Amino acid sequence: MTNIFGLNLTELTSLITDLNLPKFRAKQIIEWLYQKHATSFNEMTNLSKDLREKLAQEFTIERAKSCDRLDSSDGKTTKFLLEFGDGIGVETVLMRQPYGNSICVSSQAGCNMGCSFCASTLHGMARNLSTGEILAQAMFIQELLNQTGEQINNIVIMGSGEPMLNYDNVLNFIRLVHEPYCLNLGYRNITISTSGIVPGINKLAQENLPITLSISLHAPNNELRTELMPINKRYPIEEVIKAAVNYANTTKRRITYEYILIDKYNDNMTEAVELCKLLKNQLALANVNLIPINPVKERNYNRPSLARIKAFAKYLNDHHLTATIRQEMGTDIQAACGQLRNKHLAK
Repeated sequence: MTNIFGLNLTELTSLITDLNLPKFRAKQIIEWLYQKHATSFNEMTNLSKDLREKLAQEFTIERAKSCDRLDSSDGKTTKFLLEFGDGIGVETVLMRQPYGNSICVSSQAGCNMGCSFCASTLHGMARNLSTGEILAQAMFIQELLNQTGEQINNIVIMGSGEPMLNYDNVLNFIRLVHEPYCLNLGYRNITISTSGIVPGINKLAQENLPITLSISLHAPNNELRTELMPINKRYPIEEVIKAAVNYANTTKRRITYEYILIDKYNDNMTEAVELCKLLKNQLALANVNLIPINPVKERNYNRPSLARIKAFAKYLNDHHLTATIRQEMGTDIQAACGQLRNKHLAK
């Protein structure tokens, strides 16, 4: 049977008309799925019993169920491990911030990028997530927020996985949450993060969507970046920056460069100088987000001192490159990508 959770109105209308049902039924069902959070056709009380039975014979509504939950001590961050029908688990994070509720969703179960500092890649990638499975993460949290009359204000596709290697499903998800009958979220409130998949960046630039692009940079030269991120062998730093500049020029949106700070590894003044030189031609459309590393027990990297973190940020800002130090959320519950999922895989 076909799972209809994750379909847009056009797609669902096509299925409904194939059953010789009137088109308006698709709109009714969509509202039950995405606004009333129905998990079965029996809940759709404005449909006749016969129609509900017919739909149940043709379609399924596959959502996600919670396997684990961790709440930070300050109450601002909650991390969920969600499970789908085949037993695959993914991580989703809710971050309660002054400017609204942000969620971080995964695009793949696990990751095969092999970044040396990341927990997501330790067990490789199990598979891509469907549009419905990415949406199920957002809807799980929206249902939770409904209890207090709140809503999701921002979505970052920055959880486990490389979104550009699941491009079609990720883009379908972005378009779907923008729809008024779904989450009605503005494109400017959506961020997609990539490790630097150049063809995906160039393709996204042509979509004419004002979403924010975040690029995991983490080093200012090829040698250091390849050590941290093996994908750099395929898409060297010069090609990544060129694609980023093209995206910024095409969309008129600022690029965020993520830069994990690792003690005495990539946080020296040498790297700060190189980073300024690397990005000197795009100061107006670039922002560097400095992230003190969240240590992973399987990785032998240390967190820099606050003095080193501030010194690195000061050098960038003094040389007209906008740099911010990420406000950390959920460190005490291991909210970094992959850590909760890995704990359950180990069991």
